[in-house]
Amino acid sequence: MLIILICLSLATLAAPVAVGRFGARAFLGLAVVPAAALVWVITVWPVSGEPARTESLQWVPALHMDLDLRLTELGAIMSVLVLGIGAVILVYCAGYFTGVSSTRKLPTFAAELVAFMAVMFGLVVSDNMLAMYVFWELTSVLSFLLVGYYAERATSRRAATQALLVTTLGGLAMLVGIIELGEHYGTYLFSEVIARAVGDPSTISIGVEVGVVLILIGAISKSAIVPFHFWLPGAMAAPTPVSGYLHAAAMVKAGIYLVALLAPAFAHLNAWRVIVLGLGILTMILAGWRALREFDLKLILAFGTVSQLGMLMVLVGGGERNLMLAGMTMLTAHALFKATLFMVVGIIDHATGTRDIRRLARLGDRQKVLAVIAALAAASMAGIPPLYGFVGKEAALETMLHSSLPKPLPIVLLVGMCVGSALTMAYSIRFLWGAFGSKGHAAPTRAVAEMHAISPLFLAGPAVLAALSLIDGLASSLLDHVLSGYPDDAFAPASEPYHLALWHGFTLPLLLTALIIGAGIVIAQPHSPFARLRRRNSVLLGNADRLYDAALRTADWLSLRMTQSTQRGSLPLTQGTILLTLVLLPVIVLAVGSRARPDLHLHASPLFLAISLLMCVASLTAVLLRNRLATVLVVSVTGYGTGVVFAIYGAPDLALTQFLVETLTLVVFVLVLRKLPAEAPITGSRPSRVARALLGVAVAAMVIVVAVAARAARTAAPVAHRLPEQAYKFGYGHNTVNVILVDIRAWDTFGEISVLLVAATGVASLVFRNRRFGSAPRVSAERAAAAIASPGNTWLIGSALRDPRHRSLVLEVTARLVFPTIMVVSVYFFFAGHNAPGGGFAGGLTAGLALVLRYLAGGRYEIGEALPLDAGRILGTGLLLAAAGTVVSLLVGAPAMSSVAFEFTAPVFGHVKVVTALIFDAGVYLIVVGLVLDVLRSLGARLDLEGSPADMTSPIPVQSPAGGERR
Repeated sequence: MLIILICLSLATLAAPVAVGRFGARAFLGLAVVPAAALVWVITVWPVSGEPARTESLQWVPALHMDLDLRLTELGAIMSVLVLGIGAVILVYCAGYFTGVSSTRKLPTFAAELVAFMAVMFGLVVSDNMLAMYVFWELTSVLSFLLVGYYAERATSRRAATQALLVTTLGGLAMLVGIIELGEHYGTYLFSEVIARAVGDPSTISIGVEVGVVLILIGAISKSAIVPFHFWLPGAMAAPTPVSGYLHAAAMVKAGIYLVALLAPAFAHLNAWRVIVLGLGILTMILAGWRALREFDLKLILAFGTVSQLGMLMVLVGGGERNLMLAGMTMLTAHALFKATLFMVVGIIDHATGTRDIRRLARLGDRQKVLAVIAALAAASMAGIPPLYGFVGKEAALETMLHSSLPKPLPIVLLVGMCVGSALTMAYSIRFLWGAFGSKGHAAPTRAVAEMHAISPLFLAGPAVLAALSLIDGLASSLLDHVLSGYPDDAFAPASEPYHLALWHGFTLPLLLTALIIGAGIVIAQPHSPFARLRRRNSVLLGNADRLYDAALRTADWLSLRMTQSTQRGSLPLTQGTILLTLVLLPVIVLAVGSRARPDLHLHASPLFLAISLLMCVASLTAVLLRNRLATVLVVSVTGYGTGVVFAIYGAPDLALTQFLVETLTLVVFVLVLRKLPAEAPITGSRPSRVARALLGVAVAAMVIVVAVAARAARTAAPVAHRLPEQAYKFGYGHNTVNVILVDIRAWDTFGEISVLLVAATGVASLVFRNRRFGSAPRVSAERAAAAIASPGNTWLIGSALRDPRHRSLVLEVTARLVFPTIMVVSVYFFFAGHNAPGGGFAGGLTAGLALVLRYLAGGRYEIGEALPLDAGRILGTGLLLAAAGTVVSLLVGAPAMSSVAFEFTAPVFGHVKVVTALIFDAGVYLIVVGLVLDVLRSLGARLDLEGSPADMTSPIPVQSPAGGERR
C-alpha cells in the first residue's frame, strides 16, 4: 500500500512534465500507474476470515498520527473503484483534451487528477482516523482545484468555492468527532475502535454518540446528502473527466465508505438512523424529482447521482449483513454506469458543443455506437435486467423487505426506495430521449449536424465500463463471494443470507421492479400530470442553493457589523481593546478558578533593584516626553535593562540576544522617525490620557499577578532542571536555549522564521510598491576606481556619493576598521552557539548590526558595496536551508527537525563534531541577515531616495542591478 502511494505520488510529480512535453497523449502513460496498482490490489485481495494486510509508517507518534494502512474487503472494493475507474478516466482524458484550444493549464490538471487518486486511495486504506482525516481534507482541496479548472469563469469559481466550503465545514465537524472517539477508546485506529464498540456496546456513551453524529455530518456533506446536496450539481462546472471520476466513483463515495465502515458498531443508535436512513431516503426522492426538471445532460446525471447516493447511504447504513451486501453491489454498479454516462455526456459536449437536450435531436442516428453505450449504462441505472444495476436494485428491495430493522422502518424505507427507483427510471428515459431521441424532428438539429467525428480512443473508456455493467450482471453470482466478504466479517450472520444472482424466480421484488419500470415510464411521458407538475417554477421543499447564498450573505453582514464595531480605524481604540481583554480575561479566570496560595518569598540583589528602579523611571519619562526620538531612546533603556536582568540571573544567551534585538530595534525606529515630525502632537482629552495611564498600570499589575500565580501553582520540580542534561543527550549541545530553538521546538522556530520572512516581504512590498526584489544600488566601477585612487579622501566607497555635510570621518573610519571584526564575531557566534552563548539568531543580528554600521557611515550605496545580494533571495535561501535540516535528519533515520551528530578527525582541526542542527541554524542566520538588509533597503535607502528628488552628486554614474533603484 505504501508503494502504491509512493508510485502515485511520483506520477503526480511526473505528470506536469509529461503532459507539457507530449500533450494529451501523456495521459495514456499516466494511466499505467493506477492500472498496475489495481493489479496489485487484485493479487493481494483480502480473504474473508483471515487477518487483513497491514502496513505502518511512524509519522507523529506523540499525536497518534502514524500512517497505519489496512487493506480490508471494504477497502479493496473501494480501491478497485478508485484505481480502476481512475485508469479509465485517464485514458478518456487523452481523447477529451485532444485538440483543445489551450493546454496551458493541462499539466497542472493532470498532476491534480493523479494526486486525487493517491489521496483517495490513502483515504480508503487508512486505519488511523487522524491520517484518514488528512487524506479526507486533501480530497476537498484537490476537488476545489479540479472543479475550478476553468477559473476564468465565474460559475466555476463559485462552484469550486461552494464545494470547498461545504465539505470542509463537514470535515471540521468530523475532526471533533474523531478526537472524541479516539480519546474515549484510547486509540485512533478504526479497527480497534470498531472492535471495542462491537464487543462491548456499553462503552458507547453520550460523548461517543455525539462524536458519531459529528463524523456523520462530515460523511453526508462529502456524499452530498440533504441538506448538503446542493454543492454536487454546482460542481458540474468542472471538466467532464472530473465529474466522471470525483462525482461518480471517488470523492462522493468517501462518505458512503465511512458510513459502511462504522455501521457494524454504531448503526443501532437512534441518531444514526435519523441521519443516515432518514436523510438518505429523503435525498433519494428529492434529488430524483429534481433531475426530471433539468435540461442540461450533466445536471440530470448530477441530481441522479445525489439520488443514488441517498439510496446507497440507506443500504450501507442499515446495519445488517444482507443490506450491506446490497449496498456493496449498488456501490460498484453505480460507479460503473454513472462514470460511463458522464463520459458519454463529455463526448456529446465535445462533439456537438452543447449539453442542452433542447438542442439535440437524432444524435442516435449519427452515433449508434455511442447510443448503445449510453443505453446500456442508463438501463443499468434504471435497474433493467440483465444489467448489473438490476442485480443491485433487486438485492436492495429483497433485503429491505426482510430487514430486521424496527417496525415500521423497513416498510417506510421500502416504499421510499420504490418511489425513488421509479424516478430513477424516469430520468434515465429522459436522459436517453433527450440526448439521442428524434423528439419529432425530421432531421438532426444544427448542433448534431455539425458535430465532428469521435475517435475510437474517446469511446474506449465508456465502452469498457458499459460492457462491464453487462458482464457483471450476467456473472453476478460469481461476484457474490467477492462482495459478501466484508458483510460476512463485519456483521452477525443473517438467518437467511442473501446471495447475488441474476434470477431469483418470480418473487415480490421482481414484481416491484416491474411496477417501478412501469411507473417510471408513465412519469417520463412529456404530457403526463407529472410533467405538468415538474414544469412549475417552484421547487419542492425549497431551494438549498438559495439557502446557501443566504447563509453567505448573512455571514458577510455579521462580519461587516462586527468589523464596524471593533475596527473603527482608531489605533488607540484597537490597542485599548486588546490590552483591556489581556487584563480582564486572566484576572477573571484567576478569580473564579482554583488557585494555590501565593508564594511571596521575594529576594533580589541590589543590582537588580537598581536596574528595576532605572527601568521604572525610564518608563515614566517616556510617558511625559513629546520628542519622538527622545522617547524611543528612553524606552530602549527598559530593553537594555531587561538584558542586564537576564545576565544577572544567569542567562547570558538571552541577554546577548536581548541587547542585539534592542539595538537593531532602536536603529529601525530611528530610520522611520526621520520622516516624522520631531514632536508628537498632544492627542485626546485629559480623561482619555488618564484612562490610558490606568490601562497601562492595569496591564503591568496583571503581568505581576499572573507571574506570582503561576509560580504559586507549581506542584512539581521545574522541567528546566532537566533541560541541560536532555539538551546535550538529544541535541548534542551545552547551550540549552539554542538546542531548544533548533531541536526541541524546531517546528515552532521554523514557523516563526516563516512568519518573519512573510512580514519582511510585506513591509518591503508596501514601501517599494511596484518592484519588491533586487539588490541595493552600487557605485559604478569607474567611480569606485576613482574613489580608491583618491588618497585620504574616502574610507568607504558609498560615502563618496553623499553630501559632505552628512558625512562623518570618525564614523567612516570606525566602520571601515570595525566591520570585519564584527563579521568575525558574527561567524563565531554562529558556530559557537550550540555550546556557548550565540547561535544563528545572535550571529545574524550581529552581522545585521555590522550592515547597519556600514549604512549609517556610507549611506544607501554602501549597502550594495557591503552585501551586493538581493535580500529576497537571502531570505528564501535561509528558509530552504532551515527546511533542509528536516531532510537531512530523515535521510539518516532520525525524526524530522531533530539533531544528528557526526564525529570525525580532520587535518589541522583534529577531532571535529558536527551537528545537523547547524544547517537549521544557518537558515536562521541568513533569514536574520536578509531581514536586516531588507529593512535597510526599504526603511532606510528607499525612504532616503523618496526624501530627495535628486542626489546631491547627480553627475556621478551609479550601477543599478535588476530590481534596484535607478539614478
